[in-house]
Amino acid sequence: MGILVFFVTYSLLLLLVQGHSLFTCEPVTIPRCTGMTYNMTFFPNIMGHYDQDTAAVQMEVVHAINSLLLHRFVRLGDLDAAIAGFASLGFPNCFGALDGTHIPIRAPEHSRGHFLNRKGYHSMVLQALVDSRGRLLNIYVGWPGSTYDAQVFRASGLCRRLEAGTYIPQQEIPVGDTTMPLCLVADAAYPLWPWLMHPYTGRVTASQEWFNMRLNYVRQVVKRTLGHLKGHWRCLLTRLDAGLTNIPQVVGACSTLHNLVESKGEAFFQGWAVEAGRANIQPPTAPSHQVDP
Repeated sequence: MGILVFFVTYSLLLLLVQGHSLFTCEPVTIPRCTGMTYNMTFFPNIMGHYDQDTAAVQMEVVHAINSLLLHRFVRLGDLDAAIAGFASLGFPNCFGALDGTHIPIRAPEHSRGHFLNRKGYHSMVLQALVDSRGRLLNIYVGWPGSTYDAQVFRASGLCRRLEAGTYIPQQEIPVGDTTMPLCLVADAAYPLWPWLMHPYTGRVTASQEWFNMRLNYVRQVVKRTLGHLKGHWRCLLTRLDAGLTNIPQVVGACSTLHNLVESKGEAFFQGWAVEAGRANIQPPTAPSHQVDP
């Protein structure tokens, strides 16, 4: 019901501006957007705004979602339920899966090279921790696309809290005839710590290969979650035409709404995931003249 209200509100806003002139280039007047690297904006822009008032209203909605709902919906919650979920997938001492993804952005005027990722387009990194149901437990966004996943993780508040032992309680889970500490699972781009496991690398034994198979199977949940996030919120899929200071805010709002949608059991069409996967392979394209304040 909440997501329906969101879309109805957005549709009404668009109806209110249908009478405005199209294809205009005008000075940026929104106080939140002044002082950026550009001072002119083009309408209608790639976000579907027909004037700056509509763009400003949408950003106010984004900030309201983040201030009121983000920390209620994007959080660890029930640790026992998270552990049980991954145990059902064959990894009994895991409580979350970790990975990063690139949010395509407009090339900034300064530091373009820092935001150019290895896939050849400009982006900002989103680090996501998810549970076995595909809910986001923790997000961290803002680093340029050229930054390695391990560097982003080490700089995150999640890493600091895990190192300090304040994110989860210090406990071990019985596994067979031994006990294992609680951990996250990630790919080999991340460091190996007692609470962060990744696959064995190099030449592996049969038992290590079996371990890798189980870990990689569990780790697919974060890939699917990020695909669903981008599939639901298409502004994260092609190119997010917003200022660098606003991009984390938009990603935070989309992450909050993702968890809300997932908790309500809203339908997700498989074609959206296919398109999200295709966008991760091919550099996104968008008209270079369209700018969102």
